[in-house]
Amino acid sequence: MPRRCRRSMLAVIAASSAFVVMLVAPVADACTRALYFGKQAQTVTGRTMDWSEDMHSNMWIFPRGMDRESGMERGGLKWTSKYGSVVTSVYEGASADGMNEKGLVANLLYLAESEYTVPGDKRPALVISSWAQYVLDSFATVEEAVADARKEAYRMVTDTLPNGKKGTVHLAISDRSGDSAIFEYLDGKLVIHHGKQYQVMTNSPSYDQQLSLNAYWKQIGGTVMLPGTNRAADRFARASFYINACKQSANPREAVASVFSVMNNCSVPLGITTPNQPNISSTLWRTVADQKNRVYYYQSTISPSLLWVDLADINFEYGSGTRKLLMDGNPNLGGNQTANFKEAEPFKFLAP
Repeated sequence: MPRRCRRSMLAVIAASSAFVVMLVAPVADACTRALYFGKQAQTVTGRTMDWSEDMHSNMWIFPRGMDRESGMERGGLKWTSKYGSVVTSVYEGASADGMNEKGLVANLLYLAESEYTVPGDKRPALVISSWAQYVLDSFATVEEAVADARKEAYRMVTDTLPNGKKGTVHLAISDRSGDSAIFEYLDGKLVIHHGKQYQVMTNSPSYDQQLSLNAYWKQIGGTVMLPGTNRAADRFARASFYINACKQSANPREAVASVFSVMNNCSVPLGITTPNQPNISSTLWRTVADQKNRVYYYQSTISPSLLWVDLADINFEYGSGTRKLLMDGNPNLGGNQTANFKEAEPFKFLAP
């Protein structure tokens, strides 16, 4: 091996070792989110949901005009939904992912470093299980959501998962224009990264450190080498390179396929969970949201088929009712499922 190549290889190994040191934290989730800019305003957002156990996910249609409570019995934030949405739930107690009728997309991903409410904070509480839903219910654009968040009129609190663990997440949102924002709570303070340049999000460490780590791989260049492990920083580097290296198309079929291919590249094979290792769990499902045409795609790892929902064909009017697509225990669903939702009572958000 030429000396120059050996030096490059040693630099990569050293950097990867630094990643391991920075990322050591016992968490159970390893999601990836990436935002794609096609031609003629073809904007698409994809994500993976990686977790160490079955989350019993289903899909829901929520109409306009729903009176909402954030999951707190007392002192919780209350609002009324301005926009209808389609969401994927986890544990029948949280909106983890979804798109509203205006093409705004929200993706919740795990972040072990999250710290929310500080002692003595008396503002109305928003539980993280309802965070994505609050955004989808309330805003048409990223700019609107960021402006609301900067007011800091509410405090964020964690929830308790059915497995007894506390949830710690950060939120990524994007809209039809390609605008993007990342929201994190670190040491009880809200940190926002707002702009189209924030295309990718994974997990630990905090987003500013993820950007710094990714800068290293940009210097090397994806055509030379990309990190191949399941760790968050490595998935971040691969997603950042491939989401822009793949075909940037105006054709929605090609655009959606491109994003699914990137999500597959960042997925963790089924059956892989690594106790006490950071951010390594199997990919349970993937979603891809075509925001220009308002079509929401879902792919379960254990399903042979892709399913989708066309938001243009959904009645979101006030009084149209909450509807549910039962996906849990029904892995053979495929194709256009827009007409197959059934009336159902909305789930209650997980509480602290």
